[in-house]
This record gives sequence, C-alpha cells and structure tokens, in this order.
Amino acid sequence: MSKQSIFGRIAQLAKANIHALLDAAEDPEKMLDQMVRDYTASIQEAEAAIAQTIGNLRLLEQDFAEDVASAQDWGRKAVAASAKADELRAAGNTADADKFDKLAKVALGKQLSAENEAKAAEPTIASQTEIVDKLKSGLEAMKGKLDELRSQRDQLIARAKIADAQSQVIDAVKSIDIMDPTSELGRFEEKIRREEAKVLGQQELAASTLDAQFESLEDLDKETEIEARLAALKSGGSQAAIGQ
Repeated sequence: MSKQSIFGRIAQLAKANIHALLDAAEDPEKMLDQMVRDYTASIQEAEAAIAQTIGNLRLLEQDFAEDVASAQDWGRKAVAASAKADELRAAGNTADADKFDKLAKVALGKQLSAENEAKAAEPTIASQTEIVDKLKSGLEAMKGKLDELRSQRDQLIARAKIADAQSQVIDAVKSIDIMDPTSELGRFEEKIRREEAKVLGQQELAASTLDAQFESLEDLDKETEIEARLAALKSGGSQAAIGQ
C-alpha cells in the first residue's frame, strides 16, 4: 500500500460523520460494532505502514548523515593533501608535490559527490518527514474517532438496556390495567349495594304491611264498640249508660 493511499484512507476514516451514519443505520449497535472492528483493523494496518514509512525515512536520514560525514572527511583529506603538496613544492620536490595535488583533487571530487548526494536527498527527506507528520496526525485522529465510537457504542448499549427495562415496565403496567383487580372489586361493591338496597326495600315493605295490620286491628275494635252500643240500645239502655 502506498503512503498516499494510507494517508487518504486515514483522512476519510477520521472525518467520518458517526452521527449521520448511525441515523441511517437500521441497527446502530451492530453498525457501531462493525465500525469499531473496521477502525481497529485500519489503525493496525496504518500503524504498520506508517512504521515502515518512518523506517524508510530514518534510512534516508542515515544515508544523508553518512554523505555529510563523508563530504567532511574528504574535505579534510583534500586539505591535508594540498598542504603536503605545498610543503613538498616548497622543498623543491615538484614531482611528489604534483602527486599530492592530484590526491587533493581526487578528495575534492569525492567531497563534491558526497555533497551532491546529500543535497539530492534533502528534498526527499523533507517530503517524507511531512508525510510522516501527516500520517501520525491522521493516525491520532483515527484513534480519537475509535475512542468516540467505543463511547458511542457503550452509551447506546446502556440506553438500549434502559429502554428495554422501561418497555418491560410499561408492558407490566398494561397487563395490570387489563387485569385490574379494582375493577372486580367495583363490580362486587355494586352487587353489595344492590343487595343492601333490596334489604332496605324489604324492610320498608315489611313496615308498611305491619302498619296495615295495626290499622285493621283498630278498625275491628271500632266495629266491636259499635256493635256493643247497638246491642245496648236495643236492650233499652240509655245513651248515657252506654257512654259510661
């Protein structure tokens, strides 16, 4: 996998709108679990690729440091050879002086070559350093999103459990409403009230019948008194005597 594709993938995953994805999901909890797995796998893959990229960058930096050190070393050798040539030429040994001047030129050539290699590596090192920094930032963003996903998942599971418990309570309340014992008590109370009313009616009816009996008895006494007085009149008794 190329570094650029890794960076693009990290940027895409890091910018993912979790809430929008959850809103469109039929089963948010399952989707979150899948997203957590995908993010975890992508992070592991990105970490391996970034580690390789960093390793390559460190190799380039080592090569650059070696080129710089080599250039410096050849520069010192060129100075030493040139100085020796001057010394020999001053002593009249022109042949040997020319040899050391040639050695100085060879050293300077080596120095120039090493410097050119170092200069050529600088843009690549700078570019790779920038890419590594971006990859590291993207990886940190991915890890932040993964933490957010895990938090969302945990919150969602907790909310789902609470909602399920509430649903069970509501169902239980509905069952109580359907089989409400108080409604049976109400019907039983109404039955008792009807029985009580029936007893009151019977008592009232019994009382009215007893009053009628007493009234009949009073009428009988009155008729008896009339018959007695009538008998007294027929026997020649006076009205006064009758009244006594």
